[in-house]
Amino acid sequence: MSSELPRLGSATGRWILLATILGSSVASLDATVVNIALPRIGESLDTDVAGLQWTLNGYTLTLASFILLGGSLGDHLGRRKVFVWGVIGFALASILCGAAVNIEMLVFARILQGVAGAMLTPGSLALISSSIDQRDQGAAIGLWSGFGGVAGALGPFLGGWLIELAGWQSIFFINVPLAVVVVLVTLRHVPESHDPNASARLDIPGAIVVALALGALTFGLIDAMPLLVVVGLLLLTVFVVIEMRSDHPLVPPSLFAGTFSRGAGHSMVTRAASSSGPVASGGRVFTAANLVTLAVYAALGGVFFLLVMQLQLVAKYTPLMSGVATVPVTLIMLVLSAPAGRWAQAHGARIPMTLGPLLAALGLVLLLRIGPDTTYLTDVLPGVLVFGLGLSVLVAPLTGAVLGAVPPSEAGIASGVNNAVARTAQLLAVAALPGLAGLSGSLGDPVEFDRGFGVAMWICVGLLVAGALIAAVLLRTPRRAATLDNVDCMPQCGVAGPALAPLHKTE
Repeated sequence: MSSELPRLGSATGRWILLATILGSSVASLDATVVNIALPRIGESLDTDVAGLQWTLNGYTLTLASFILLGGSLGDHLGRRKVFVWGVIGFALASILCGAAVNIEMLVFARILQGVAGAMLTPGSLALISSSIDQRDQGAAIGLWSGFGGVAGALGPFLGGWLIELAGWQSIFFINVPLAVVVVLVTLRHVPESHDPNASARLDIPGAIVVALALGALTFGLIDAMPLLVVVGLLLLTVFVVIEMRSDHPLVPPSLFAGTFSRGAGHSMVTRAASSSGPVASGGRVFTAANLVTLAVYAALGGVFFLLVMQLQLVAKYTPLMSGVATVPVTLIMLVLSAPAGRWAQAHGARIPMTLGPLLAALGLVLLLRIGPDTTYLTDVLPGVLVFGLGLSVLVAPLTGAVLGAVPPSEAGIASGVNNAVARTAQLLAVAALPGLAGLSGSLGDPVEFDRGFGVAMWICVGLLVAGALIAAVLLRTPRRAATLDNVDCMPQCGVAGPALAPLHKTE
């Protein structure tokens, strides 16, 4: 079957790669530049910190809730069809965002953007897996990953420049021409594909319940309503029950229990064993990796929400300057993520997943120097460099640990679950941190914001240290080098979420 698919060097193969790269870049660029625009949005729409929390969380809430369902929809209805729906929906929601006249309208549009993103995000890589000859998929995914990293590096420049030139609305309108190109190329050059082994039914009840649970938790944390937090936790319990009883769950319980068959998956689990202890189950490795993800990405959600605001509101940076200030993080990850992933394959993920969060935590301590009289070279750059080094050490080994804990046939759903965990962690962190740090009021007092920023960063330091401790205790160094020969996925540089592996293996 793979010989019937276009090769990467063919005209069709290049068009497919262009469509998937541009499609994923639309979503990643939007995620990058919205953070930079938050202070201007707050000023323009006369909103407080809670309004800005919802500007981010409206998108993240629906993306985290429906990203797994979006992948399943592609398998059932057609990957190209759902991908195109996602791109069109993202463009229409972006127009609504740019036209927002108040914060309520903007948040509603961001919620719609998240729904569209849940169809778009898993679709880009799934199209490569199903539409490119298997012999070229590694190279295609490598190019997709590399160009995605370049888009992430360009985002702060482009976003900051657009905000200063044409206002914050322009960062949403720029999505429209990109989306038009993606749709035209996809419809003309990308073949349709389905998963013939997909379950006959979708886990709609699970998707609805988890969306309600995360919505209740987000409302409860932002508005300091304990009752809603309790309701959200109860609904999460209901979601777990649904998944355990469903014959087509969004989140297969076997991923955490390690109940897959022996063979390729078992060999990966064996390689994750301690050199002196019993063989660790794949479920234990997968659970540990996701607990690390929960802690670390909660910290990242808080950092990238508040850091750019600290630079603009307290240090008086322009949007362009604040965006450029964090570019070294992405550049360092572009250079060092692949070597870190190779090292982890040879020596195990425990050391980099322990060291990485600790380095990132040290970077945050250095960033506490940012204040009213900040000098970039002495107060910002050292912390950014150390923070970026920590993420570079961590992210690729984390992705490898997730994929190495499952057989290749489950790589797609495993990486999807891990990505959803990361989005959920960011969602809850953005909802909870401002209240915990005393930042839930107006944006007009730089002194108050500076004080709250310091408290929030120390909380993020604690989350990163917790992630390091989880990795140190629950992960084990393998007896010898581990290679994920059957997993056709490379980590994509970025901090929005871990890389998604293809949901489908082309036989």
